[in-house]
Amino acid sequence: MAAATGPEFMNTEKIDTNQKALQINMDAKKYGTFAEIGAGQEVARWFFHVGGAAGTVAKTISAYDMGISDAIYGTSDRYVSRKRLISMLDYEFNLLLERLDATRGSKCTFFAFADTVATHSFTRHEEGHGWMGIRFQTECHGEASQIIIHVRMLDKENAREQEALGIIGTNLIYGAFYLNQKPEALIGSLMDGLTRERIEVDMIKLSGPCFHGADNRLMILQLVQQGLTDAAMFTADGEIVQPSDILYKKAVLVERGSFRPVTNTTLDMLDRAHEQFLAEPSMKGEQPVVLMEMTLRNLLSEGTVDHKDFLARVDILSALGKTVLISNYARYYKLVAYLSRYTQKSIGLALGVPSLREIFDEKFYTDLEGGLLESLGRLFKSSVKLYVYPWRDPVTGKVSTAENMRIAPHLQNLYAYLIENHYVESIQKHNVEYLPIFSRDVLARIQCYDPSWETMVPAPIVEIIKRDKLFGFRESR
Repeated sequence: MAAATGPEFMNTEKIDTNQKALQINMDAKKYGTFAEIGAGQEVARWFFHVGGAAGTVAKTISAYDMGISDAIYGTSDRYVSRKRLISMLDYEFNLLLERLDATRGSKCTFFAFADTVATHSFTRHEEGHGWMGIRFQTECHGEASQIIIHVRMLDKENAREQEALGIIGTNLIYGAFYLNQKPEALIGSLMDGLTRERIEVDMIKLSGPCFHGADNRLMILQLVQQGLTDAAMFTADGEIVQPSDILYKKAVLVERGSFRPVTNTTLDMLDRAHEQFLAEPSMKGEQPVVLMEMTLRNLLSEGTVDHKDFLARVDILSALGKTVLISNYARYYKLVAYLSRYTQKSIGLALGVPSLREIFDEKFYTDLEGGLLESLGRLFKSSVKLYVYPWRDPVTGKVSTAENMRIAPHLQNLYAYLIENHYVESIQKHNVEYLPIFSRDVLARIQCYDPSWETMVPAPIVEIIKRDKLFGFRESR
């Protein structure tokens, strides 16, 4: 479905917030409601400020009092939540159609914009964040489409937070109207007039006929690729989630990899680490959230991300029932800092000996004043433990473990401290038959029509790769 735009609105040059709001106000087809909770009328204000709002604004409402908000949108356990945002969009859009569709529906496309936000205040000193969304038509009497996002507001002053909120809200509305056929451009435009020092978008979901065929897993990949956030997450069923919904006050176990493809070794590493993690005294029977993490570095191929290849990997992880984390954290200590935003519980990292060697390679920390020592301090600042899978040298056949791994002489005492105090621990009970398996070798065999790869990959994944012809699989030459 084509976007509802006229020739006068096809300028592709980047324009500022005032120009965006004015362009919308001058577009006679756009008419709707602004409903905002928690930060006043910061988005609606832009449309009144630039002039011509009578052509755009049917109603604005700031249901600031909780009792008033509940009376309009229904009761809610949390006012700043996805559930509350959806109830606001449902109510306001349906009310708009009920009241105006008969009189204006043949000449207007309706929209409802909503946000529910918690900013800094005299009593609240936590980080500001909020949910924001728009439900909109692209043709008269047409079925509505929808965009919802979650933002972290990083300004230290309340007034600056409010300004940033108004800007990104205006960007969202503009993108919905004029960039809906270019989702990647729409996502990038959300940060027009803003920087990552001010705001972060860590979740987005597109739905409705306007975005038919758009895969939201690719949309959150865009958030990371375009620098709107450093990490984004979706569940095994493909549902895009805000990280706190999954991680809040939960123990977490993470395995990082390329998963191209998942091998027997991949799952053995995770399963054995999971067993040892559950046995930790701090767990006390608690079930951790298990994440499979892919970094942009693992996704890049010749400088770009192959979307088909990315979806092949996540389809396999989804088939295994795994929640996927996409991140831009090359260093593990940055991953730990990210997880620690949402939980103070134990964090376990399942990794192989080659990754452990990288952690102790000083050349990776020249950007830190404290170098390697500072990175280790950050890595083990929280309740973090590394579960290390053995590695067999394919040339010599020698097996390296966390205990016998070679370390630079001047780091041996430091490393011994981490081993003796159980910050680093070898994975026990691993399957020795899986040690010779490497994903890059499996991938090469798949692409060279060598059927021996099937013995190196879990049986259900073999069937998926063959059925969907993933990773270059073909039956024969």
